[in-house]
Amino acid sequence: MLLMASSLFMRSVTGAVRGVLTLALAWAIAGCTSDRAAAQGRSGPAPAVSPGKLAARPLYRDPPFDHPTDPVFTYNAETRKWFMYYTQRRGGGIALIHGTKIGIATSDDNGATWKYLGTADITYGQDQHPTDYTYWAPEVIWVADKYHMYLSYVPGIFTDWNHPREIVHLTSKDGIKWDTVGKVDLKSGRVIDACVIQLPDGNWRMFFKDEEKPMSLSYADSPDLYKWEAKGNAVTDRTGEGPKCIHWQGKYWLIADTWSGQGVWSSVDCTHWKAQDGVLIGNHGDVVINGDRAWWFYFGGQYGRNANINWAVIPAATQPGDTPGTPTAPATETAPGRGGRGGAAINVVELKVIDGKLMYTNPNQPVYINLANQRELEK
Repeated sequence: MLLMASSLFMRSVTGAVRGVLTLALAWAIAGCTSDRAAAQGRSGPAPAVSPGKLAARPLYRDPPFDHPTDPVFTYNAETRKWFMYYTQRRGGGIALIHGTKIGIATSDDNGATWKYLGTADITYGQDQHPTDYTYWAPEVIWVADKYHMYLSYVPGIFTDWNHPREIVHLTSKDGIKWDTVGKVDLKSGRVIDACVIQLPDGNWRMFFKDEEKPMSLSYADSPDLYKWEAKGNAVTDRTGEGPKCIHWQGKYWLIADTWSGQGVWSSVDCTHWKAQDGVLIGNHGDVVINGDRAWWFYFGGQYGRNANINWAVIPAATQPGDTPGTPTAPATETAPGRGGRGGAAINVVELKVIDGKLMYTNPNQPVYINLANQRELEK
C-alpha cells in the first residue's frame, strides 16, 4: 500500500516537472523565433533616408536692400553654421549695383532657412575710396587653416560698366573679419567673378570673367592660391560671366551665366570642355555637393535675352513623388526671382545628372535640402 502511494506521488511530481519543462521549452522557442525575426528585420531593407528639410521659397531675401545676388556658400565650423556670402546690391539700376558690400546670411538647419548676419568686415580699397568702393561676387573656400576670399573690386560708384575691375585675395580665420593679401595679377584691367577649384595634382585653377576679351570666360592656375598665372580662354563657343566649376558624378562641370540661362560644359580633365545642349535656371550662383546630391543656388529666374531657350529642367513626372504621366509644370515664377515684391531673391533647386546631362528639378515644386555639417572639399 505504501509502495503504491509512493509510486502515485512520484508520477504526479514527474508530470508537474514535465509540464514546467514543456512550458519553458515553449518560451525558449518563442524567444528564438522573435530574435530571428528581429535579426531578419535588421538585415532587411534599410529605413528610407530623409530627403532633408523643405527649403523656404524664396530661400533668402536681403533685409536692408532686398537685392541679394551672386551667392556663394561655405560651412563655418567655428559657429557650426552654413554661411552664405553675396553681393548686397542696393537696387536695380547700374549706380545701385555699384557701392555694394558683401552680405552674410547663416543657416543652422542644413540650408533650409537663412538669417541675415550682417556684412563681411573688409577694408580693401577703402584707403583711396572710403565711401565709394564696390565689392562684387565673392568666392570663398576653406583650405588648411583659413578661409580664402577672391573678391571682385571696383574703385568707385558709376552709372556705366566702362571702368576698371580687379580680383583681390583676402584671408580670414573666422569667415567674418578679412585681411588683405593683395590684388591677383591676371594680366588684365577688367576681371571679375572668380571661382576656384583644386586639381588632382594639387594645383589650383581659377575661372573668371576677363572683360577685355570678346570671349570672356578665362582661367588661371596656381600652385599655392597666392601666385597665379593667367592661361587664356576656358571656352570659346560662348561668352559669359559668373563661372562655377565643380567635380561631381565623375566629371567636371563648368556653369556660367550666358544671359539666357546658365550655360553648362562638361570635361574629364577640367581643361577640354564640351558644351551641353540645355541650360540651367537663374543668374550667377553656386553649387553645394553632399555625396550623390547637389543643389544649385541662384538669383533671378527662368528667363533670358533669347526667345527660345532649351531649359535643362527635369520633367515633373520623373521627380520623386510625382505620378508617371503627369505633364511638366511650366518652370516659371511669378515675377521671376523677385518673390513678388519687386526685389531680387536667392532660390535653390536640386541638380541631377540624367543620361550624362546636368539638369535641375522643376522650380515650381518643393525642394528638400540637406547640406552636410562639414567643410567642403574644393576639388
